[in-house]
Amino acid sequence: MKLLKYSLGLLCFVLAPKTSFGQFNLDGQMLIRSEYRNGYNEPILENMDPAGFIAHRARLQAGYTLDDFNFFMSVQDVRTWGSTPQANISDGFLSVHEAWGEFKAGEYWKIKLGRQELNYDNARFLGNLDWALQARSHDFALVKYEKGNSKLHFGGGFNQVGQRLSDNFFSTPNQYRSAQLVHYEDAIGNLDFSLLFWNEGRQNPALDPTGQPLNDDIHFRQTVGIPTLKTTLNKTTLSGYFYYQFGKDINGFNVSAYNASAQISQLIFDNQAGRKWRATLGYEVISGTDGNVQGTNNNSYSLQYGTNHLFNGLMDWFFVANRWENNVGLHDIYLRSRYSFNDKFWIQANGHLFSSYADPLGLNGELVSDKSLGTELDFTFGVIINNSVSLQGGYSQLFLSDAFENTQIVELNNTQNWAYLMFVFRPNSKAKFIGVLQ
Repeated sequence: MKLLKYSLGLLCFVLAPKTSFGQFNLDGQMLIRSEYRNGYNEPILENMDPAGFIAHRARLQAGYTLDDFNFFMSVQDVRTWGSTPQANISDGFLSVHEAWGEFKAGEYWKIKLGRQELNYDNARFLGNLDWALQARSHDFALVKYEKGNSKLHFGGGFNQVGQRLSDNFFSTPNQYRSAQLVHYEDAIGNLDFSLLFWNEGRQNPALDPTGQPLNDDIHFRQTVGIPTLKTTLNKTTLSGYFYYQFGKDINGFNVSAYNASAQISQLIFDNQAGRKWRATLGYEVISGTDGNVQGTNNNSYSLQYGTNHLFNGLMDWFFVANRWENNVGLHDIYLRSRYSFNDKFWIQANGHLFSSYADPLGLNGELVSDKSLGTELDFTFGVIINNSVSLQGGYSQLFLSDAFENTQIVELNNTQNWAYLMFVFRPNSKAKFIGVLQ
């Protein structure tokens, strides 16, 4: 009898489902930023008053890990203080930033599916747009091979406005209908490099008076590039990147455009007390199209999905929020200098000298030979208060050139400036500051 009980007990143990316990992680962050805007993102006119506001991003992040499977979800509230009444029932400010699952498909392989950030290299072409409170994420399927320094990522996305029964017209503005990505990065000795291929298809969302698409063709534009090319020799770092675009833009025009940059960064000193001083001199060119060109060729490079606030001045006059798209392009000669008093406190000053790549159009309808646009000065500081809280702020001023002002129909304000102060709550993140390149 005892033998029978022992046998039945052993059988139940063998046949019983095995229980696995996963690991659940809960995290969050909050950004609170006050801004004074007197020419931020676009010129402010002589008769306009500056704007001021406080806004925040509150993000709750949850992750679950079980064996070879990871699940992650991020929900955020992005709002301007005072935009909703105190006795508020509901609003549209809460949204899902990320929601993805990832599983291991081999020793070095993983597959990641869902809404996710695409954040590569220096975020010039593909970035998570962390400076903007809403940030950026893609509905994407990504395959990852990672072994040592070698990382190969490839995948794609296919977008629609809803679960229709017929028709595939995609009307969401400033968004691709389909996209494919191949990204590879590696290191050879002291040289870090990466390679990129991006293909996207877009439909023009414009409708005719009857509500029908004006053009339902899908136009594909390709971008190939070397996003990272960097080497460090003692205290000197040489780096650069290059992108070339071809194919057709959303209007069906032939595209031939490029973006290139080169810079040298020097660590002037770094002592044991934590004091550091680094200076960076660089040049970036973004191709554009002459102001009077009327035809089927587009030489204007599109800085599509990068974190563009990091580049071309912190006042975001160029290539942020779709400004300067399909325009005359840009030359940017810049100098950055950061001084760190210790590991928790730094100050930085940036200077930019701007000019257009192509000839702008004057008020008389003729091309302007003077391509100068102006000069911008950016001053920023950052303080780590404790492991969870940082304080960051800055002031920027843009000095417009006479040539730029002469191309404007309206009179611009003599002072174009912007300032901000921001608290960053990120207890479990190494990124204590945002929106500033060293």
